[in-house]
Amino acid sequence: MNIVITGASKGIGLELTKLFINDKENTVIGIARSESLLSNLKNKCKENDLDNFKPVFFDLSKLDEIESGLITEIKKYINSIDILINNAGCLINKPFLDNSIEDIQKMVNINFLSPSIVIQSLIPLLKNGTTKHVINISSMGGYQGSAKFNGLSFYSASKAAIANLTESLAEEFKDDNIKFNCLALGAVNTEMLKSAFPNYEAPLQAHEMAQFIYNFALENHKYINGKIIPISVSTP
Repeated sequence: MNIVITGASKGIGLELTKLFINDKENTVIGIARSESLLSNLKNKCKENDLDNFKPVFFDLSKLDEIESGLITEIKKYINSIDILINNAGCLINKPFLDNSIEDIQKMVNINFLSPSIVIQSLIPLLKNGTTKHVINISSMGGYQGSAKFNGLSFYSASKAAIANLTESLAEEFKDDNIKFNCLALGAVNTEMLKSAFPNYEAPLQAHEMAQFIYNFALENHKYINGKIIPISVSTP
């Protein structure tokens, strides 16, 4: 299978990428802006006699370069996509009134606009795939009716936007048999979470959540489409 994962250099994205790489039949495109971190993963793959990982260094905040830069690089390796996981995210913890325009734009660009443009650009490759499963990673903060937290208003709103887009695309591309699902994740111990909430200890580790997403990506397109699914051990 051909798999494309954004935010592949750290946290859940890194653990998820490693799981897909372990199957030598897969070609895994890992996207991140950190060339050093992706290169480290590439070197580890070589040490383990794995040559199926293709790192693509790209800053997803550069919306106007996605088509000419990122998509062009992806097409150098594959002409079809079975699984696309939009995992990259940006979290800035600030009171609503303290967010600058730059803060807001950064979160909206990374959490909503960039995955939207990536999907739009990769639809032709998804149509050529077999599994045809797109997973958008959202947050419990963007899940309607969930508990909300001070300082996450724009983050939560941007994550709610990608969830709503998921529902819309599932309907629009049902005749092409492309499945779209959104996973609204609860707290996971990642660098991003620790940076925003230094004193908070999340109940799950990155590798645990990655295993769940991995299994979901491989199997659940057979049964689920157009759904926003809360993945959290706490309520509400």
